[in-house]
Amino acid sequence: VFISWILDNFRFTLYYLLILFFCFLQKHTMASANKEMAVYCFDTLVAHYNNEDSPPPAFDDANHPLFVTWKKIVNGGEPRLRGCIGTLEARRLISGFKDYALTSALRDRRFPPIQPKELPFLQCTVSVLTDYEDAEDYLDWEVGTHGIIIEFTEPVTNIKRNATYLPEVPAHEGWTKIEAIDSLVRKAGYNGEITEAVRRRIQLTRYQSTLFSMHYSEYLSYVKATRGLVPAINGTSKPLS
Repeated sequence: VFISWILDNFRFTLYYLLILFFCFLQKHTMASANKEMAVYCFDTLVAHYNNEDSPPPAFDDANHPLFVTWKKIVNGGEPRLRGCIGTLEARRLISGFKDYALTSALRDRRFPPIQPKELPFLQCTVSVLTDYEDAEDYLDWEVGTHGIIIEFTEPVTNIKRNATYLPEVPAHEGWTKIEAIDSLVRKAGYNGEITEAVRRRIQLTRYQSTLFSMHYSEYLSYVKATRGLVPAINGTSKPLS
């Protein structure tokens, strides 16, 4: 009887530990940006123009901070930013990408809303943010590896400022760490002189991300191959391709 009681309790304990382990895995599994996320952003934008529901996403849901970036490429030229908005707080990926695909395309105050006629020239980049860490100082990060969030108070007014750059931004611009920091201070809205004393007021959080970029032409090919149709905008005589 005693041995049977030990075995029963061992089985219960093992079962309980397995449940905790799988719950931990589900909570802490890291998602990576992928093709299906970019497709979902294009689907969401096209559905918005057509005033209809977008097709269901083809990727697993998870909790992560995320960003959606739209760029416009004309005649093979350098991609020009048309919108980039996201969240530094964890969100469910499916609802997050649906919201920010539209917010970044239509409500980025730096740009006019993207029009349906621009679709053939668009490139969508989805970013999934991971590995948040408090930095020791404003230089405790690596260009091309880390995205950075800065928070500081202005020296005279004590106004709180904050801003972020995704990991690819400083590398694309060819900035040094200090150049990136100074640019981010300006982005945060500070217009005073940027001195070493100002930089030392910065609390910096670094993070990493995965990203995936897709041009509209690649989106069309994907949809045609997987769904057997080509997206069209209501009111146009032919698909936008």
